[in-house]
Amino acid sequence: MSAPVLRVDELVKHYPVPSGPFGERSVVHALDGVSLSLGEKETFAVVGESGCGKTTLARCLVRLVEPTSGSIRLAGRNVTRPSRTERREIPRLIQIVFQDPYASLNPRRTIAQSVADPLRLHARGSRAERQDKVADLLHSVGLRPELMPRYPHELSGGQRQRVAIARALAVGPRVIVCDEPVSALDVSVQAQVINLLKRLQLEHGLSYLFITHDLRLVQNIADAVAVMYLGEIVELAPMRSFRARIKHPYSQALFSATPRADPERASDRRRIVLSGDVPSPIAPPRGCRFHTRCPYRQEICETAAPELRVVADRLVRCHFADDPEFPPEPTTAPEQH
Repeated sequence: MSAPVLRVDELVKHYPVPSGPFGERSVVHALDGVSLSLGEKETFAVVGESGCGKTTLARCLVRLVEPTSGSIRLAGRNVTRPSRTERREIPRLIQIVFQDPYASLNPRRTIAQSVADPLRLHARGSRAERQDKVADLLHSVGLRPELMPRYPHELSGGQRQRVAIARALAVGPRVIVCDEPVSALDVSVQAQVINLLKRLQLEHGLSYLFITHDLRLVQNIADAVAVMYLGEIVELAPMRSFRARIKHPYSQALFSATPRADPERASDRRRIVLSGDVPSPIAPPRGCRFHTRCPYRQEICETAAPELRVVADRLVRCHFADDPEFPPEPTTAPEQH
């Protein structure tokens, strides 16, 4: 196997926040020991509820946020604490496509200027060569060169996201972090953008770290998936085996909510509804962080924090993951009311 293009080891990000009237300080545990590996031309999905740390992970990887500890390696380079020169090299290796294309594009700059900015900042070609490159990039994402003099507000949401993708491709990165790239788009446009990302991956040999809460999407595009809960990865597995058997109770509850197109198959599956709210990341629960909402919790879950350990073909953070019958499959039909 070739070396991974992106490797993250024990990444931690804590945000200090005031918590009392006399200036007491607390810490938000946004990320706590996240480790993952992304291979060449692979799509790795990170899923979880809002507030689990997905976007913080994305921002740490592209160096928009400084991690508290841990390491990040890109194409074999340690970029955790980059020098000024190394910081300029990072965008040539990794780029990001944000959730809202309207917010991520400067409303005062034309489409041509926005796409050309990475080329200009990295001194790629003359002005005329950059204009030709911008036209090629727009064509590669399915946009006409006639849109170059327009501004973001003159484009549709799908067109703006295509511009954001073209800008991410400008300097030829090896990894693109897709942070909810289609959640702000109309359903009719989402499939078009996903198909575009798949085609660009084949044409440019890209690796994607795909952050989303759309579980239907994950099952169609990802080679591997990591499920996050309250700043930790609770399950990490190849997508094919993950769909066949889910081992963590939180992962099971999350994927039980995925809509099915076939109503007959949907009626055979029980939806797992978790009780309670997600605990505060300022004061995570003692022991297993999921035990306050887990329907299978035992006394050990409240006192001892489980390690993320190998179980068969995956990593699972659960005390009972070795039991082949755990957790029970939610296959019974829902109760009739």
